[in-house]
Amino acid sequence: MLPADIDATVALLTAGDYLPERSLATSVFLALRMQRPLLLEGEPGTGKTEVAKVLAGGLGRELIRLQCYEGLDLDAAAYEWNYARQLMEIRLAEAMPGGGAPDRDALAQDLFSERFLVERPLLRALRPRDAGAAVLLIDELDRADEPFEAFLLELLSDFQLSIPEYGTVRAQDPPIVVITSNRTREIHDAVRRRCLYHWVGFPNAARELAIIRRKLPGIDEALARQVVGFVQRLRGADLFKLPGVAETIEWTRALMELNAVSLDPEVVGNTLGVLLKYQDDIAKVQGSEAARLLEELRAAALQGRAG
Repeated sequence: MLPADIDATVALLTAGDYLPERSLATSVFLALRMQRPLLLEGEPGTGKTEVAKVLAGGLGRELIRLQCYEGLDLDAAAYEWNYARQLMEIRLAEAMPGGGAPDRDALAQDLFSERFLVERPLLRALRPRDAGAAVLLIDELDRADEPFEAFLLELLSDFQLSIPEYGTVRAQDPPIVVITSNRTREIHDAVRRRCLYHWVGFPNAARELAIIRRKLPGIDEALARQVVGFVQRLRGADLFKLPGVAETIEWTRALMELNAVSLDPEVVGNTLGVLLKYQDDIAKVQGSEAARLLEELRAAALQGRAG
């Protein structure tokens, strides 16, 4: 059953260990109630993909994921014909006893029937299911070529796909569509107009700390606060790729594996490869910059205790 209001949507996402801002929960609620696709944009690692996963789990729906990439086309995304099987069918028909030519019209009609249709994620998402419509995740649409977006317009508008040789496949119950983009390029206005939109930004310190506590319940409170404080300051640096929430969680998990009880320049320097993914960024932070950020953390902690 779909959530009845925004509070129920917050509860649904929270039950899946996703702690949303209320504005995001509102966008999700409206997308579900209005049966509109939801376009989530933001930096990598901010939890966009996780929204679709949590929705599928919380609603008991099948998750169908289309991972976008350069060169993605209709054959891989929506459907294709089983050409090998069609060719075999033609040869079998020609080899029938009696030597007569097969009925070409009947054969052509049969060759483009459902038994030769290979369904890919977009078409599969339109099929009915006992548990309810699927959650269709179109992940990192910005990685696909711009012309691919034109393939999506019919599905996003009318929840249907037109197959020239077969006909139009229309969803009886529209799928829940979540589109993500890391904004490596701009998504076309025609796609945006068909969607509700939400920007998923980096969380503030309080929410990131709550996420860490939720994801890693055994974390030492002092270490969790130091990690969040360090990452929050790091996002103000001039880096090629700022660390997302996913990297914060992974870094915290790595520190726990090392039995670290606090941050110091050595442990930070030895583990930056978990938090940052480019050598130029690591080189900027290692050494004096890491020491400076840690000193800021200590000063802030002392000021907080003094206050």
